[in-house]
Amino acid sequence: MTYKCLLYDEQEGIATLTLNRPERLNALGDTLRQDLHEALRRASDDPAIRVMILTGAGRGFCSGGDVKAMNEAKASGQSQALLDKVAPSRDQTILAMRDAPKPIIAAVNGPAAGAGMNLALACDIRIASTTARFGETFVRRGLHVDWGGTYFLPRLVGMARACELIFTGDMIDAEEALELGLVSRVVEPEVLMTTVRELAHKIAAGPPIAIRLAKRALYRSQDSDLRSALEFETYAQNICRDTEDAREGIRAFVEKRAPSFQGR
Repeated sequence: MTYKCLLYDEQEGIATLTLNRPERLNALGDTLRQDLHEALRRASDDPAIRVMILTGAGRGFCSGGDVKAMNEAKASGQSQALLDKVAPSRDQTILAMRDAPKPIIAAVNGPAAGAGMNLALACDIRIASTTARFGETFVRRGLHVDWGGTYFLPRLVGMARACELIFTGDMIDAEEALELGLVSRVVEPEVLMTTVRELAHKIAAGPPIAIRLAKRALYRSQDSDLRSALEFETYAQNICRDTEDAREGIRAFVEKRAPSFQGR
């Protein structure tokens, strides 16, 4: 299956989704929103895929909404569909990322602004190039934050810093993003994808059932109390103990060899 505005590549259990509108810094216009949502579902449903990588073509990760297209739509008198006001496609995409049973790593290769920043924040792990920049730039256009920014950002950097970034629309560089905890690592542009793929391969070699449950447990714990978190951990552990992967992991430890996890 091919997409108009997205490149989909799968190798060795890793699906790489590349936003592919480089002439617009991968702004979320044309068919890109639909392409991304469909690709996320495709990788989520494919049992051969264990990890996803999200990145951008060209010199940018994602510049956010396609402001030029928005202006053209306004000028032509086009109105937003009622369904998109109630349950917009952007929300479906963010929920698909959070509900994805596989880890998602953002390889932030350049500017990630507005919705593009929040698309990166919706990933489980973010690794940035030194050329990356981040900004909740909605206020610069007189718009409110969407794509999950008011949810993700304060959980990562604290409420006061999130307020500052959202209220000002300021852009920050990769080093400041690292200091704030927005990204895990900052690397030179020429080694970004190599670094991300090495991490993806390391995760892909792990037990997919345990990792899937761990992802669910981690995000559940953000919005629950300690007792609820402990109860879910017990539920997840009971499932993992009965898997062949757990038996293989124990055998491999005893036999002093690397385990070979099969996802069952």
